[in-house]
Amino acid sequence: MKVRRLLIIAVSLTAIVFLAAATKSKPAAVTFTRDIAPIFYKNCVECHRSGEIAPMSLMTYQEVRPWSKAIRERIVDGSMPPWSADPKYGHWANDPRLSQAEKDTIINWVNAGSPKGEDKDLPPAPKFAEGWTIGTPDVVIEMPEEYSVPADGTVPYLYFSMPTNFTEDKWISAMEIRPGNRSVVHHVIAYAQDSKSKDTAPGGEGELRSGRTHLGGITPNKTGVTFGEGMARLIKKGSNIVFQMHYTTTGQATKDRTKIGFVFSKEPGRKMLVTGNTINTRFVIPAGAANHEVTASKTFDDDVIITSFMPHMHVRGKSFRYTAVYPDGRSEILLNVRITISTGSIPTSPPSRYCCPREPVSIQSPSSTILIRISSIPMRQRPSAGATRHGKR
Repeated sequence: MKVRRLLIIAVSLTAIVFLAAATKSKPAAVTFTRDIAPIFYKNCVECHRSGEIAPMSLMTYQEVRPWSKAIRERIVDGSMPPWSADPKYGHWANDPRLSQAEKDTIINWVNAGSPKGEDKDLPPAPKFAEGWTIGTPDVVIEMPEEYSVPADGTVPYLYFSMPTNFTEDKWISAMEIRPGNRSVVHHVIAYAQDSKSKDTAPGGEGELRSGRTHLGGITPNKTGVTFGEGMARLIKKGSNIVFQMHYTTTGQATKDRTKIGFVFSKEPGRKMLVTGNTINTRFVIPAGAANHEVTASKTFDDDVIITSFMPHMHVRGKSFRYTAVYPDGRSEILLNVRITISTGSIPTSPPSRYCCPREPVSIQSPSSTILIRISSIPMRQRPSAGATRHGKR
């Protein structure tokens, strides 16, 4: 009898232990405040906040909830966060991609009905300088007046010149170009120009390259850029800032007044940044070509350090590859950008986004060449037909 009583007690205790273990292993429900907000704060809200380049803000639960299913779709198809660089080549400081665990967390949250969670679990929201992604600029220079963009037609490239009023040379550690009306600005390229050089009339056509230094450019999906430690751009005293403006009409007359902000370096840059490009303007894409490749190359005479790449294409481009070719015959793929095109779809090009290596790429062999290959989209998938001539850089 005594043995039987002990056996019953042992069985009961075992059941209690198993029940407790099962209860403990059940995962907690995924909530916005505890699980989703930290992901969005880290990867998304630099663009997805009021006044920035994304179409909606993802700062609060109230802003996110109506978009939750659309967010899930974009996470599943890989289009958000936007990044087209092939992960097989290079490691990138500004790579916004989510880990698989982060993707699963967002998908599970949406599938569970997108619950909010407890307010006490919400981490502090990141702080941004109002209207800027580089922090508060030391100086802001803008177009002298608004430009009226017509409702229809083609607007030629326009050039606007603004004085810096710098009384001494300035080293720049960060810069950001902000269109006044992103809906009509296809791109902006900014230059610093020697004030003693004859400049293009404001708003006039043409481009005078003499005395002009390329500072950088933007397309609608690009934010500001902060240069690496010890690196800076030099703008000479008395220089003018020149904008090359490419406007596109939208069917509605509107206005734009673009500006640029600079953050000054506290000391002269140990390495001076300059912008180079590789251009091929003498090519024709044959009508009906299924996979036409165009190449361009640049050979360096001195040792260089590459801090960023900026592949830029329009609707006819589908891939973009940078390859370093060394004097001894070795080659190395530095960046490979591709898009996936569905049959019968209207293509969209790989985004024109700076790709910044975690560690600058050092090309220490004089006579090394950077070779760029671009492949075009098959003609039947383009929104327009006919042979096309289009430069690239």
